[in-house]
Amino acid sequence: MPDAQPHLYLVDGSSYIFRAYHRLPPLTNRHGQPAGAVYGYTAMLWKLADGLAKAEGPTHMAVILDASESTFRNQLYDQYKAHRPPPPEDLVPQFPLIRTATRAFSLPCIEENGLEADDIIACYVTAAKKAGWKVTIVSSDKDLMQLIEDGVVDMLDTMNDRRIGIAEVHDKFGVPPEKVGDVLALMGDSVDNVPGVPGIGPKTATQLVQQYGDLETVLASTEEIKKPKLKQSLIDHAGNARLSRELVRLVCDHPLPQPLDELVLDGIPPDPLRAFLEDQGFKTLLNRMVGNGANGGAQRSGAVVLNPVVASAPPPPEPTTFDRSRYETVTDEATLDRWIAEARANGVVALDTETDCIDCVVAKLVGVSLATAPGQACYIPVGHGGGDLLSEAPQQLPMALVMERLKPLLEDPAVLKVGHNFKFDWTMFAKAGVEVAPLDDTLVMSFDLDAGRNPHGLDELAKLHFEHQCLSFKEVCGSGRNQCTFDQVPLDRATEYAGEDADVTFRLWQRLKPRLAAERVTRVYELVDRPLVPTIARMERRGVKVDRDYLADLSATFSTEIAALEEQVYEAACGPFTIGSPQQLGQVLYERLGLKGGRKGKSGAYSTDVNELERLAAEGVSCARLVLDWRQLTKLRNTYTEALQAQINPETGRVHTSFSLSGAQTGRLSSNDPNLQNIPIRTELGRKIRDAFVAEPGHVLMSADYSQIELRLAAHMADVPQLKDAFANGADIHSMTAEELFGTADRDARNKAKTVNFAILYGISSWGLAGRLGISKEEGKFIIDRYFERFPGIQTYIGETLAFVREHGFTRTLFGRKTHFANIRASNPSHRAGAERAAINAPIQGTSADIIKRAMARMDGALAAAGLADVRMLLQVHDELVLEVPQGREEEAAAVVRQVMATAAEPAVTLDVPLDVEVGWGAHWGAAH
Repeated sequence: MPDAQPHLYLVDGSSYIFRAYHRLPPLTNRHGQPAGAVYGYTAMLWKLADGLAKAEGPTHMAVILDASESTFRNQLYDQYKAHRPPPPEDLVPQFPLIRTATRAFSLPCIEENGLEADDIIACYVTAAKKAGWKVTIVSSDKDLMQLIEDGVVDMLDTMNDRRIGIAEVHDKFGVPPEKVGDVLALMGDSVDNVPGVPGIGPKTATQLVQQYGDLETVLASTEEIKKPKLKQSLIDHAGNARLSRELVRLVCDHPLPQPLDELVLDGIPPDPLRAFLEDQGFKTLLNRMVGNGANGGAQRSGAVVLNPVVASAPPPPEPTTFDRSRYETVTDEATLDRWIAEARANGVVALDTETDCIDCVVAKLVGVSLATAPGQACYIPVGHGGGDLLSEAPQQLPMALVMERLKPLLEDPAVLKVGHNFKFDWTMFAKAGVEVAPLDDTLVMSFDLDAGRNPHGLDELAKLHFEHQCLSFKEVCGSGRNQCTFDQVPLDRATEYAGEDADVTFRLWQRLKPRLAAERVTRVYELVDRPLVPTIARMERRGVKVDRDYLADLSATFSTEIAALEEQVYEAACGPFTIGSPQQLGQVLYERLGLKGGRKGKSGAYSTDVNELERLAAEGVSCARLVLDWRQLTKLRNTYTEALQAQINPETGRVHTSFSLSGAQTGRLSSNDPNLQNIPIRTELGRKIRDAFVAEPGHVLMSADYSQIELRLAAHMADVPQLKDAFANGADIHSMTAEELFGTADRDARNKAKTVNFAILYGISSWGLAGRLGISKEEGKFIIDRYFERFPGIQTYIGETLAFVREHGFTRTLFGRKTHFANIRASNPSHRAGAERAAINAPIQGTSADIIKRAMARMDGALAAAGLADVRMLLQVHDELVLEVPQGREEEAAAVVRQVMATAAEPAVTLDVPLDVEVGWGAHWGAAH
């Protein structure tokens, strides 16, 4: 079998350098040297190298650089490139490091005095063509388009991920590649100071070459040209045109600096690349090398290549027909047994439950649907009644019998059970004495694959992936006064609805499951999110006890204080108005009181958001300060002291919040009905709300809270030695930062440092920091610059993160969680800046969320193993867990909880900093802090 045709890739390294420099903010390496262009260049070369293991990839490769600014063209024309400014001051010292980076990839780095990189590329293209090789030029430089030849030479524009062939050249210039030089000679080039012919632009140059064939023929045919100005310009500047043609002509016959055969590509040995990345402190890239990444790397000829980053492109929909008439209603034992046998034989079954309400704590099971294959689904009714009081219940199997038959299947470790938002269904089965395992959850799969890219509800995913519109609940149960509960729906209609849910879930599982490995999210799904489904279900079912009388008293107190505040607001506002109306408040502040600085929105109303009111309050406007106090008290009363009383379950006497595994884009849990994540804790009034959450008699509530976990993760992920040492030694991190930034650690400096520490991790601007600290924008910029000077690893982390998300559209946590940012390339600067700020923090906040999730999934088992099965985990709020502990066992429980939380990242991730956990307990949640 003959050897494959050699394929040479020639990388225009010079264009890579300047692209890299302008793409990233200024960065420094671990030695304090400028390194933004070095990092960007390395990342770009890395992206290219990701494809080297493909069959159609190159057999030979080299990076071509410019050796000097002076070439033979400067001798032809002393003004050539004369208008180009010198390289930026901070770029010059990066040139040697870029050469080192190239060699770290074990790639030839070729440059030649007197020639530009384009000429060297042209010489290699000519030699490779003579040898019968294919050539790909990695560049988008228009001058190099002269070299393209059909089936032999093409170009690869990695910035826009496109191939450039003859058709693309013709689209751009209107002529084939061999005529591009003539077009360039006529139109000139202001960047390189190629004179061309005055008055001739790209369009005219193309038309002339199309009509006359080449430059010399154009110049010889001036008598035929009808436009007087064009004709005269060509006559007057013929010499410049001919000079320009020589300036844009590529040298093709210079001896090769390095023989073709020495450019052979035989994989990328890991040791030189690893040594370079370690020396520069490029930790993000280092973690992607084989051995440190989430998945294995590609192999070529025995040499380690790299962990590829999967492109962030949503898969196209697969239009699918769903035939609801095929779904079967199961009303006898033989049919039930047949479906169970089929599910067991297949080894996987999709499940869904139907209930009489959406509160899983009090809901009654109405029916169960199963799907064993696409289009094969059934519905097993167990709790349907008649449509009204006079109707008889339809024929259906008793629930006890159905659960008795289903239990062995649902608990069989050899059969995978698939659900969508399975924590609800898991709870319904648990109430019937069935603990479903093992399980997959398609909602969680979708979230882990596409967080930030699309909704994850079953109906939305059916539309997205299958272009299918599911039956809506309203279509089945009605709406408004005519709405019925699901137990009143006729069985034929119920079967269509429930069977479709199971069918869609099964098909989603088939579509999403293979993507987990392909897109490198198996790790976060298997090690973080999937194990949490039953854990969350147990927590929701347990709930937390709330003191109704305390809430009622607190609500009354708030109401009295609100009434008093209203009178004070009216006095400060020179008259009554509706305080809760932003429009009326704006008119009072800026028209009645005549305050300055008001800004109007698109509706024409004045802005009265919290930032605006805080600005006015800081200027001494008492009305603004009083309205802020009124808003806080009103929100606390309406959202918590009143609403929580209504949400106490009458059967359990407890509040059962619902945790969402897909509610927060970064992976954090969110909660609703009630939302316990947003209880304010920075004010005394807010902290009083926590006092309403109490322990059952004979128990205490225990709070276990990660201390400064995001700062600790930032120290690890950005590789900041000072911060890592401080955390390892138990130092006060904010005092240490205050010393570094302000030279003192007094109370004021420490508070400022605390603000800076957290604000930097959210990509705050100098203007934003100035607003938080009450200083000028210039002072804010000075503090940020000083921070990056003292902690250069943080700046490098920010630059690496932004480079990655701009290139791929998503960020990753240490566990591989992807968060997509649709606006990261938005044309609107405000939208783009917001996405960039969120992207900077997402890997840190997401990793923090991953760690506490791992702790939660392990907690019940660890407590049971320690003989503490009666300790119950009730709540998770950001970095805190709340547990109910029998009195007298607090110390035992605290030791287990602290150990589980402190080691939650291991062994999947080993951190360079310890995780500190603060544990306290008391009769109520507030006392546990």
